[in-house]
Amino acid sequence: MNNEIPIPDEGEVILIHKPLRWTSFDVANKLKRACKFKKIGHAGTLDPLATGLLILCTGKKTKQIDTYQAQEKEYTGTFVLGKTTPSVDLETDFDAEYPTSHITTEVLEKARLMLTGTIEQIPPIYSAVRVDGERLYKKARRGETAEIKKRTVTVSLFEINSSEFPILSFRIVCSKGTYIRSMVRDFGELAGSGAYLNSLCRTRIGSFQLKDACELTEFINKKRIELNLPVD
Repeated sequence: MNNEIPIPDEGEVILIHKPLRWTSFDVANKLKRACKFKKIGHAGTLDPLATGLLILCTGKKTKQIDTYQAQEKEYTGTFVLGKTTPSVDLETDFDAEYPTSHITTEVLEKARLMLTGTIEQIPPIYSAVRVDGERLYKKARRGETAEIKKRTVTVSLFEINSSEFPILSFRIVCSKGTYIRSMVRDFGELAGSGAYLNSLCRTRIGSFQLKDACELTEFINKKRIELNLPVD
């Protein structure tokens, strides 16, 4: 008879640099299977076409997920003026083109300022927001529309660099719930044109920095060595 008392899983906080085209769930699922975690969850979804910092919690640390999700986030990336896609990124094909010749430095600055501070935004139709119990992106992929409520978010910093116009590079610091694709869509409209997100990287969540994150394969190999499991 085994009288050993099982050791509670205190868990850990894992920082991963999410690979391009992986969903946040893909990363969590891969870690669960490869590293034999009994319980794992991520704190803040990244779109498949985004890269950057993904916080994952295991064991008892999963109770802290909401705390990490609520923290301030920082992003860098690029967006392009003059074209749009239904998903506001490159997940879907271009659906319209718009002029950009009228866009001056003053137009760009006005749009930037209007999207800085406490603002209201509507999440993209291609998002994980639930409407009537269903994810919006599922409705979008069926060609359906939905009434999406505005949400109030805070953008404490919005920097842009237009040296490669119509490609704009940016750095954004914002509150929980801010959709960068919504900011890009709204920026294009405020500039009297259209826009789509070309690249996105999350560089910080609260005090957690991307520079301290591990590549997914690197973390898995290290963990499997600790567990005396074979490494691929």
